[in-house]
Amino acid sequence: MSAALDPAKVVALFEEAGLGPFTGVPCSFLGPVISCLQDTRPDQYLIAANEGEAVAIAAGSRLAGRRPVVILQNSGLGNAVNPLTSLCHTLRLPVLLLVTWRGEPGSPDEPQHELMGRITPNLLTAMEIRNEILPQDEATLAERLLVADEHMRDTGLPFAFVVRKGAIAPYSSPARSGQVPAAAPETRTGAGAAGGYMLRSEAIAHVMRVVGERALVVATTGKTARELEHEWDRPGNLYVVGSMGCASSIALGVALHAPARQVVVLDGDGAALMRLEAMATIGRLGPPNLLHIILDNESYESTGGQPTGSAHLNFTEVAAACGYVQAAEVTGPEGLMAALEHQLLHVGPSLLRVRIASYSDPGLGRPALPPPASAARFQEMIAP
Repeated sequence: MSAALDPAKVVALFEEAGLGPFTGVPCSFLGPVISCLQDTRPDQYLIAANEGEAVAIAAGSRLAGRRPVVILQNSGLGNAVNPLTSLCHTLRLPVLLLVTWRGEPGSPDEPQHELMGRITPNLLTAMEIRNEILPQDEATLAERLLVADEHMRDTGLPFAFVVRKGAIAPYSSPARSGQVPAAAPETRTGAGAAGGYMLRSEAIAHVMRVVGERALVVATTGKTARELEHEWDRPGNLYVVGSMGCASSIALGVALHAPARQVVVLDGDGAALMRLEAMATIGRLGPPNLLHIILDNESYESTGGQPTGSAHLNFTEVAAACGYVQAAEVTGPEGLMAALEHQLLHVGPSLLRVRIASYSDPGLGRPALPPPASAARFQEMIAP
């Protein structure tokens, strides 16, 4: 592979071609580009809760005379299929897509990316979206941006650049050069991290100590599932890999059909925002045995710490409006323990938003248990 592209140069080339604004959901492959946009052109990057929303926002930008760019991981193409095919294609509102290629054949990756990795180019082609690999040199990229823009103008259809792993170099902020490096990990752990917020691993530990061995625990994808397995692995845990935002709905399905068991979902702020409609369904169906915990660090930590937008949302008020019986927000360990004990003694569904620090052990590994094995043993735990 050629040398990686400088993210600042990439942003400048898009700008010179008249392309923008940018919207989307982060992927680590394009994290440096997002960091550059947030650092140097914050008004040109709009955080979306899911990829379908990003495509719709971009379509609106196109209607307003802009030439928008949507950033997404290929796993998010599933969320984007509807607006790409029934909005952009139908109304002839072209948007430029930067689609990262997780699970590219021949490039080792996590199991949830295997299928989408195999079908990404073909899926784009099936949606009549012309696509090609993002060029690895600036001159070629500048030329292909013009080709992409011309194609969108002539056909009214989207165009996609598929971004391989390592295509974009890390981003170094000019504004932060010369600053003192971040504190070493040992000084950032414990209840003193981030102004008194717990680490996610600490919050998970408190939850697991209180809920008991019979509780069924569903953990959302990313660092949450990884930390739960690393410290608290047991048959009653389900580690959701991929399918971001679906953990609360999975837990709802379990709670409705295993009414004698306490069901706990360990969710994240980014995941909850991606499928916020799940809270409406949980509130409407009202499973009394469901405890929905949102571990909120206001960031997509797994992809580089980009902000999620949860800082502008009151999850407890949303939960109450959706019909949750109980909803509370806590920060420290004492408040978490008290809230857990109270909510578990009363009928749910309940929501608990736990403010946490954005940090985890850099050496944290991926879940060791194969996903099918995790699901199989979880099923055995539910069986009468």
